[in-house]
Amino acid sequence: MRRLRGDDGSVTTELVIITPIAIALLCLVALVGRTSTAHEQVNEAARDAARSASFERDAGSAEDAAQITAATSLDSGGFHCATKTVSVDTTAFYPGGQVAVTVQCEVSLSDLGLIGLSGTRSVTSSAVSVVDLYKGSR
Repeated sequence: MRRLRGDDGSVTTELVIITPIAIALLCLVALVGRTSTAHEQVNEAARDAARSASFERDAGSAEDAAQITAATSLDSGGFHCATKTVSVDTTAFYPGGQVAVTVQCEVSLSDLGLIGLSGTRSVTSSAVSVVDLYKGSR
């Protein structure tokens, strides 16, 4: 009599093949989540900083306001940058002109090291706001 072979052990084989793929997908989801959160926070910080700077009376005050607002916005969102840079362009700072702010944040991935990620990723955003016609000059 001929004996038929069953599919004993096929579940183990499937798990061995599927487990690394599932772990890789989880790593990708963690990386995408961290990066998208960083983009949202940096966009918000740049927008808030440009708006805050546009209400100031002179270029020096506008730069100070943008620096403080960007730092506050990033910190209040619970997001921490390894390094952050805020650049303020006040070359067109006059009533009806504009002020531009660029925020750059180095996002640390070291806490994702358990899943094989490390280092930093740079996220940059810029925003422009019109200088208020009534508060933009002395």
